[in-house]
Amino acid sequence: MADRRRINGPVGTTIPPIYDDASEKKSEGVKTTRSRPANVIRKMYLKTGVTPSASGSAYLEIESSGNGGSGLKLSCSVHGPRALPRSTPFSPHIILSTHVKFAPFATKQRRGYIRDPIERDLGTHLEAALRGSIIADRWPKSGVDIIISIVEGEQDRETSKAQGIEAWDTMNALSGCITVASAALADAGIDCVDTVAGGVAALVQDAGDDAAPSIVVDPIPSEHEKVLAACCIAYLPTRQEVTNLWFKGDLPASDMDLYSQLVEKGIQASKSANWVLVDCLNETVG
Repeated sequence: MADRRRINGPVGTTIPPIYDDASEKKSEGVKTTRSRPANVIRKMYLKTGVTPSASGSAYLEIESSGNGGSGLKLSCSVHGPRALPRSTPFSPHIILSTHVKFAPFATKQRRGYIRDPIERDLGTHLEAALRGSIIADRWPKSGVDIIISIVEGEQDRETSKAQGIEAWDTMNALSGCITVASAALADAGIDCVDTVAGGVAALVQDAGDDAAPSIVVDPIPSEHEKVLAACCIAYLPTRQEVTNLWFKGDLPASDMDLYSQLVEKGIQASKSANWVLVDCLNETVG
């Protein structure tokens, strides 16, 4: 009688599979360049009401760069406003709770089921961006939960690792989270002072160390030689207010004009995303 607890190996010899190194393959290939103008963002698709069980929901998809990588796909659901438990201390304004999570299959490196520091950082920045747009005094002792699932993230992580920082892809994800969360809040009927949208601008260097850096909106690390600095802005176009500003990079502190230009380009990217947001909401109402 055969021992069922014993795992028998294969009868013949086998050769283990050998996979190509993505970084070596990328270095041997042709370097991709940016095909869009410096002040144009990628095309995006936005739709509300995708989750019937939630108070409000939205889905955002940003096209890929066209070099074999993938774009960004986000799904947001809003639950509330709803009454807080009796044990919760009294709050004169609404309590906002944000939760951002990458799907395990969203990136090349498989994500875990527990939120990592990057996802918690995204949730903190998202909460700060949305808090400035919601009229919180309308719902005392109430809470609202905003849950964002990043179904597909930026796949080009090798370029970010080669440059020594992975925040460039994270900023693009944050700008998408802000835009899709604003659409979901409007779908839930939560009063806001304005529609907030996210935008990213970056200082890049393309033709080597001797070339002068330039500022572009909606950057993709694989399309540039080096990303020197970047900022993600949440902007209210009607009130002309910035609710959140996240800057990362290395710029000379004496050149304040460069900081101002970077922020202005980020605001321009936010306005472009806000046009898509407003058109989507007009179609929903109409």
